[in-house]
Amino acid sequence: MRTIIKNGMVVTSGSTFKADILIEGESITSISNDIATRSGDKLIDAEGQYVLPGGIDVHTHLEWPLMDTETADDFVSGTRAAAVGGITSIINFTKPKKGASLIATQEEWIEKGKKSVIDYGLHAIINEYSDRVLEELPILAETYGVGSIKLFMAYKGEMMVNDLEMYKIMKKAGELGVITNVHAENGDIIDEMIAQALAEGKTDPIYHGYTRPTLLEAEATGRALAIAEAANAPIYIVHVSCSEALEKVVEAKKRGVQAFAETCPQYLVLDISYLDQPNFEGGKYVCSPPLREKWNQDVLWRGLQTGMISVAGSDHCPFRFKDQKAMGRNNFSKIPNGLPGLEDIFSILYHFGVHEGRISLNQFVEIISTNPAKIFGIPKKGDISIGYDADLVILDPNGSRVITSESQYQNVDYNVYEGLEVQGIITNVLSRGEVIVKDGHFTGDPGRGKYLHRKRQNRDSSLHAQKNGQTRETIQ
Repeated sequence: MRTIIKNGMVVTSGSTFKADILIEGESITSISNDIATRSGDKLIDAEGQYVLPGGIDVHTHLEWPLMDTETADDFVSGTRAAAVGGITSIINFTKPKKGASLIATQEEWIEKGKKSVIDYGLHAIINEYSDRVLEELPILAETYGVGSIKLFMAYKGEMMVNDLEMYKIMKKAGELGVITNVHAENGDIIDEMIAQALAEGKTDPIYHGYTRPTLLEAEATGRALAIAEAANAPIYIVHVSCSEALEKVVEAKKRGVQAFAETCPQYLVLDISYLDQPNFEGGKYVCSPPLREKWNQDVLWRGLQTGMISVAGSDHCPFRFKDQKAMGRNNFSKIPNGLPGLEDIFSILYHFGVHEGRISLNQFVEIISTNPAKIFGIPKKGDISIGYDADLVILDPNGSRVITSESQYQNVDYNVYEGLEVQGIITNVLSRGEVIVKDGHFTGDPGRGKYLHRKRQNRDSSLHAQKNGQTRETIQ
């Protein structure tokens, strides 16, 4: 059966034009002004609507153990929520046990992901250094198509690596064309600040923000970038939350470091005041890095506009409020860190970015789809082009909706964007040619997602070279 999307306004990172799209099987086979229909064709009328590449969220934590609990969304509920929100591919983080083989961990998480309703890839977290890690990295890259790893500079004893370990791992990854994601916060000093606050009886959620100040994110960001430069390795700084950290990225790019930055919707829309709500309501908003002073939002939006920030990822790490976040009611350090956001990242970025005039429609596509596919080596995704997977989102820009936990697919009992009215309604979502969302309702089947065997980084990445060669490098 053929599917034809008629009369839509096709939007890519580089152009916007009215056209029909022909889908045969899982792929786009024609893009033309007027595609003739045949008997039996499935028609979707997109008159007055945008046809966009499906969103790619490269920062999710589904089925992720943390602080004696596990994130509330598994690969079924989480990817359903993603699909309803316009996300057609994710890259989830693995969570290895100390001393475990990276290969065994990868196979375990591939198996978990088989429940996914959309296509999924995996970033391999490395939580300790050993000779075996360096031996297994080439196998991960070549056999399992893992083009990215992640290292933490915080959470000592659980995930944190030191500078020398980071250098050795990054160097090996760089030689393989594997990009390193880095969680950049100075974990040692943060731990000391947390202990001091608790000793002074400061236990409320707001102290989560106060004990993880922007200067410690910026310091770690600059250090990670310097280590990547020394290792001659590509680096991707996850969840940049503040101006000081972004400045470190800009400086590194100017030096020629193959560096990419990501921010998250919560840092673009929410601020530290949400942590300071009474009756433990602030506990809902605990994530790391924490929400920042509101003025940082303008700087981050400017980073997206200028290309200094390449990607928006949700950092979807959801915990229910009543029985999971509440673990830290009397001690902010015991609140599971993370927010739900996978279902709403597409809408938040479109409304506050495109609708409110902070970024163009083409930049939106670049940030939510094209750049993630390029940076993380996802073949045939991130664009609307002949031969590409028919991962498409049809969006009515004239409609609006109110975000509420009452109608969400995310398996949590609150929504950090509760009550926000956002412009733009997703009417259809297609994954590899199949309509899996219609008018806000999921219609697909569990287990239909495919594992993404990804390509490795080109050391002279065209995306990096393009952005680095431009003169629009100032964000202030």
